[in-house]
Amino acid sequence: MRYDFSAIEKKWQAAWQDKGTFRTEDVHDMPKYYVLDMFPYPSGSGLHVGHLEGYTASDIIARYKRSCGFNVLHPMGWDAFGLPAEQYAIKTGTHPKTTTENNIRSFRETLQAMGFSYDWSREINTTDPAYFKWTQWIFLRLYDMGLAYMSDVDVNWCPELKTVLANEEVDEKIADGYTVVRRPLRQWVLKITAYAERLLSDLDQLDWPENVKQMQRNWIGRSEGVEIDFELRCHGKNLRVYTTRPDTLFGATYLVVSPEHPLAEKLATADNLKEVKAYIGGAKLKTELERTGLQKEKTGVFTGSYAINPATGEPLPIWISDFVLTSYGTGAIMSVPAHDSRDWEFAKKFNLPIIEVIKSPHDVSEAVFEGKESVPVNSSNSEISIDGLAFREAFDRMASWLESRGAGKRTVNYRLRDWIFSRQRYWGEPIPVKHYEDGTLRTETSLPLTLPEVEAYQPSETGESPLATIHDWLYGTDEHGAFRRETNTMPQWAGSCWYYLRFIDPLNSEKLIDPKKEQYWMNVDLYIGGAEHAVLHLLYARFWHKVLFDLGVVTTREPFRKLFNQGMILGEDNEKMSKSRGNVIPADHVLHTYGADAVRLYEMFLGPLEQVKPWNTNGIEGISRFLGKVWRLVYPDAEGAMAELSDEAMPEKLLRRMHKTIRKVAEDTESLKFNTAISEMMVFVNELQRSGCRSKVAVETLLQLLSPYAPHIAEELWQTLGHANSISRMPFPAYDPALATDTVVEIAVQVNGKLRGTFSAPAGTEKNIILDQARSLESVVKFLEGKTIVREITVPDKLVNFAVK
Repeated sequence: MRYDFSAIEKKWQAAWQDKGTFRTEDVHDMPKYYVLDMFPYPSGSGLHVGHLEGYTASDIIARYKRSCGFNVLHPMGWDAFGLPAEQYAIKTGTHPKTTTENNIRSFRETLQAMGFSYDWSREINTTDPAYFKWTQWIFLRLYDMGLAYMSDVDVNWCPELKTVLANEEVDEKIADGYTVVRRPLRQWVLKITAYAERLLSDLDQLDWPENVKQMQRNWIGRSEGVEIDFELRCHGKNLRVYTTRPDTLFGATYLVVSPEHPLAEKLATADNLKEVKAYIGGAKLKTELERTGLQKEKTGVFTGSYAINPATGEPLPIWISDFVLTSYGTGAIMSVPAHDSRDWEFAKKFNLPIIEVIKSPHDVSEAVFEGKESVPVNSSNSEISIDGLAFREAFDRMASWLESRGAGKRTVNYRLRDWIFSRQRYWGEPIPVKHYEDGTLRTETSLPLTLPEVEAYQPSETGESPLATIHDWLYGTDEHGAFRRETNTMPQWAGSCWYYLRFIDPLNSEKLIDPKKEQYWMNVDLYIGGAEHAVLHLLYARFWHKVLFDLGVVTTREPFRKLFNQGMILGEDNEKMSKSRGNVIPADHVLHTYGADAVRLYEMFLGPLEQVKPWNTNGIEGISRFLGKVWRLVYPDAEGAMAELSDEAMPEKLLRRMHKTIRKVAEDTESLKFNTAISEMMVFVNELQRSGCRSKVAVETLLQLLSPYAPHIAEELWQTLGHANSISRMPFPAYDPALATDTVVEIAVQVNGKLRGTFSAPAGTEKNIILDQARSLESVVKFLEGKTIVREITVPDKLVNFAVK
């Protein structure tokens, strides 16, 4: 009887849907497990096989945890606001809502065809007013707390798209042929910097990949330093500089301010003013990434002014350069070119002095700051000397001396900047704020504030969003007078900042979340998604969660306890899948050709989940053959006759293999090592076939192990074997530790890495006994004669390798 995956998979997907098999109940007397995918943006291009990897992994865990007795929450939804739908609307005249709905339908059909055990009754959509009502509610709480404010800020402006771009979007848009310039714009800003220290320190409590935590630490960029005041005698003011190395003050030979610094133009002398203005104007047109690129040639202009070095009393020339940013520190730096590669390049180009104040064997480089052997030299005056001191002592002595003179103060600085929250788009959450004629702001009293229905989505020529052109929606009058609504919308990040909470209580119209449900389900136990969200999405979600914690809405300090980043699946050409390369493998195509179970298994069998690996269609053929073997354990006859399975005892060798397989699959599934779990099941199937054993227990155990991975074939054969209940609700098999452990093992013996013999020994035999047996093995002795053993390598219960010369 042929394994008809198409009919069987449709049968069980319909049955699961009709019976509500994976509907999650909010029961509080069971241990819970919340496994979450980073929900997708429903693009028009549909899902390809690379997208399915993380979703398959999370579904295996969800099914496995249910079989282990957990109440599992495994939901799915759509991050559906955003620029692509709006751009498509402008191009085609199709309303973004229509485009989004069509794309969601396509995505949902593909995910359901994969047999993912989502609780579809909890499905959410960030463009649904019932959802973004609460996104707006959170924004108003931020506003009430003083964490949302308006400010004139320099932004990355795209004239063609007529919208602001995040720094992280600039490179991509320029590569696509768009123009990006800097321009000042009135924006809504969220004060994420108020949470910088908590965002940093709480990383330590998370079970996240260390590289992701380090990326967040670097993004937050905490540093301890000193703000130093350099006297501007000709101006009667001070120029304040932030530095993490006050111990190098004696080596400062010039200062640099950013083009946006409030004193930049004022510092220019009459002879330098024209050149200074021209430089400042040119810098405003550059993006931040263009200005700070490490490989770019350093540019600058001399102001004509000088400041006094408080340590040496020497006048230091003040320059303006676009590599200095106002957003970090004070927007002004002291330059120590002998010990900083960037400062050194600038000093060489403009013929500025270079004074060594750190003695180190390193060449001129920032690396001198890393070396423990580096000590200050040439760093003394009549009042203070730090020559020869270790860094910490030199830092403290210099900081204290500056503070005693009123020329500096210790401070903590962060690279993190407040979050520019405005977008000049139509397809986004409206910001629920009204601007009155007297200049006051008031928030909307009735939420949600929905988008108006319009036919055109072109941005306005003023730089405002398309909402600025819709007068019926824009203007109004209430008891406070005439008002104009806010025309900016929220960024796509807003809806994804808190969606994990809405899944817990998706239909609540009275509260963002029911407190009892929140206490039961939070934190998210496992969050799976791509590494491309390592910083921004995760940082923004953590920020909002901490605000909600302060408001008493949630009871946990962090949203996601464990994070796992799956690796990318490349095209068959070993390149990233993209339309331009023509190497995209649509999910629907492989599903139609091989079926969901084969795709699920192959996605996980490709290699370790966290690694990058290429797709190979020939490989999925092998997985299909494996499923055929499983099928023939129950249907060995081509005519459809079932196998005569019995309850007779298994041979001890097969019994041990079964218990080893249970243990291995359980341990590897728990640790997300799905490829090795599948390999173990393949070994077990081969053993069953070779043995000719017709044990019903063995076959049923295999199906229970396979069920989280290939649920359709497991359900079908489970039913065939006479079970009325779904296999997805059966307990995961338990193993006997005594049977899952080998009593006798086979030891391979190598000489210089080449296999020269094997022998059997009791499991756990001591190393010295194993080595004696390996040396005396007849097939090995001749390769050791006349040689010197330089190293003996042992892998317990598996291998001995003699390195000889």
